[in-house]
Amino acid sequence: MATLAWGQKVSQDFRDAVIQIAKDFEWTQDHASWLMSCIAFESGETFSPSVKNAAGSGATGLIQFMPATARSLGTTTDALAGMDSVEQLAYVQQYFEPYAKRIHTLTDMYMAILLPKYVGQPDHAVLFSGGIAYRQNSGLDTDKDGKITKAEAAGKIVAKFIKGQSLATDEPDW
Repeated sequence: MATLAWGQKVSQDFRDAVIQIAKDFEWTQDHASWLMSCIAFESGETFSPSVKNAAGSGATGLIQFMPATARSLGTTTDALAGMDSVEQLAYVQQYFEPYAKRIHTLTDMYMAILLPKYVGQPDHAVLFSGGIAYRQNSGLDTDKDGKITKAEAAGKIVAKFIKGQSLATDEPDW
């Protein structure tokens, strides 16, 4: 029996769908908990398919699909927002398909959402240094050295993973 981070916050159908995604990608039990932690972060712990990005980017849903991303998946952010959470997980799975084989860590899971080109890169890889992108993300620069690394950017996801362990469920399907 395995545990699933954040499992207490969602329905059994949602948990089953996340476990099935992990199995389809030949991921481990940890991957399923990492995905749950990323969804917890991106949805403000609501696990709501209709949650909108507070900064007004137009992003919506479980992993904050941007409008262009939704279009590339054959849908819209409005359609995604109208789905129930289990239905939207099909689009989460479709989104992760190109990255699935390269996701081996929690930070890689989050990079697939934030900046996919950094999936598989070392945790010390610099995502932002200087310029507007750095300024928009400067709160992630935990050591205040003017650079935001992959590990720094994923720090909040790591915290969600740790918090999610206290809300885990036992899942017999592993």
